[in-house]
Amino acid sequence: MRQATKKYLFFSINMDGMNKLIVHFFRACALSLFLLISSAGVAVSAPSAPVFSSVSLDGKQVASSQLVGKAYIVNFFASWCPPCRAEIPDMVALQRKYGARGFTFIGVAVNETLPSMRQFIVKNKINYPVVMVDEKLISAFNTLVDGGVSAIPTSFVINSSGKVTQVITGARSKEVFEKIISELLPQPVVSK
Repeated sequence: MRQATKKYLFFSINMDGMNKLIVHFFRACALSLFLLISSAGVAVSAPSAPVFSSVSLDGKQVASSQLVGKAYIVNFFASWCPPCRAEIPDMVALQRKYGARGFTFIGVAVNETLPSMRQFIVKNKINYPVVMVDEKLISAFNTLVDGGVSAIPTSFVINSSGKVTQVITGARSKEVFEKIISELLPQPVVSK
């Protein structure tokens, strides 16, 4: 099948490519409008965190109902993914630092086997719950990303009110995660 093109004086444009460019332009405009409205102080409702329930690899129940009133980040990852592996030591350190204040990461292992993931958790000293992805879990989070969760790592930031405040595609540094976490948690009271 031949692709439609338009010829101009000095160049030709692939119409399929142009249609994709137009779609991306309008998506960017919509996102810009959303950000403008958000920064102007107009209330824009953040989506609610998905309802989910699973069992972690250490046999404990992990459910959204247990996390009511707590801030958390759900991180879809894989042991074979270099960017995922790069951010795990930072997440382990931040879990150690902020876990006592009610924060937690929840790892969702994608395209893994139970034995290899258990070894990976031990080797990397992962100190937060890790669950294996399943159809219900992926379906719950797919609604929050245009086109569904299609890249790893992908992280969903949920505040203590149960609202998804950010969806992050790609790895982030310890500093970025720490800034997000500190904004999610109430600031400790300093006594004088």
